[in-house]
Amino acid sequence: MDASIAGILALDGVTNGAVYALLAIATVLLFSVTRVLFIPQGEYVAYGALTLGMFQLGQTPGTVWLLLALTAFACLTESVALFRRGQDFFAVLRHVRSVAGWPVIISMLSVWAAPKLPPLWVQALLTLGLVTPLGGMVWRIAFRPLADASVLVLLIVSVGVHFVLTGLGLVFFGAEGYRNPSFWDERFSLGALSLSGQTVIMLLASVALIAMLWLFFERSLYGKALNATAVNRLGARIVGISTETAGRSAFLLAAFIGALSGLLVGPTTTIFYDSGFLIGLKGFVAAVFAGLHSYPLAALGAVLLGMVESFGAFQASAFKEVIVFTSILPVLLWRSLRHPDHEEH
Repeated sequence: MDASIAGILALDGVTNGAVYALLAIATVLLFSVTRVLFIPQGEYVAYGALTLGMFQLGQTPGTVWLLLALTAFACLTESVALFRRGQDFFAVLRHVRSVAGWPVIISMLSVWAAPKLPPLWVQALLTLGLVTPLGGMVWRIAFRPLADASVLVLLIVSVGVHFVLTGLGLVFFGAEGYRNPSFWDERFSLGALSLSGQTVIMLLASVALIAMLWLFFERSLYGKALNATAVNRLGARIVGISTETAGRSAFLLAAFIGALSGLLVGPTTTIFYDSGFLIGLKGFVAAVFAGLHSYPLAALGAVLLGMVESFGAFQASAFKEVIVFTSILPVLLWRSLRHPDHEEH
């Protein structure tokens, strides 16, 4: 291996690592705020890429019908619960309006816009608008009723949600894969390296989003409230921070990050309904590198994981995934030796 090949592999690793970093940060965020080890994070990636792919064909994305179905189910179950608590009809109606308002509006807009083949950036915005509310619906249906359950129970539910979302992806998107057009077709030469415009966008978008998330958590009152929930849920409740609102916000933000990752990954590979699992799992491995609590370490672990994947694929392409997922073992061993008496609280 000469220096030029090493440079190409390093660039490829950093590019993939930038996407894994977004997913790792979303995983750390969800675990910190809600104690959920969210396995289906990669499903949002697949949904984002597939939604944009259907927009490209002038078809109404299956995300529309999936979002409306989950919204209807959430409204029905929560309305029944409110009636049982003695709420009057108008109070229930206001609640349904607050839950279903945005999903209905963005779904109607998408149905109207899809056959007109709007510009790519408009399709991308519609995709983000459709996939992001799915996070809130998953929280309402699957995790909100179990907010105080143990981490193990939440993990089991998370695995179940993964299988459900994968199956729904097959139902609403079909088995056909999609490869989306690049957002920027320019190419740049940097010595022996050649950078595509899409690679530049992936790197810049990842860095920009990570910086905005840092500013959000460190400088905004809402972000500090989420941080407080992550540090001490009981203490946050005592000072008036709604852990329910924090949980919903965390799931919405994770879905947005997943959808954005899908838009970034879509032009580089063909995405199928079940492609998100491996992508999301690599983000989870990077989050484990950070101990599921540090955003900077999660981003750094993701870049290192991307490098391991890139160089591992060059040396032994048949064992690429084995090399990637085996890399988590020494990290787990080190953490178990460092904290041998750790117990769940």
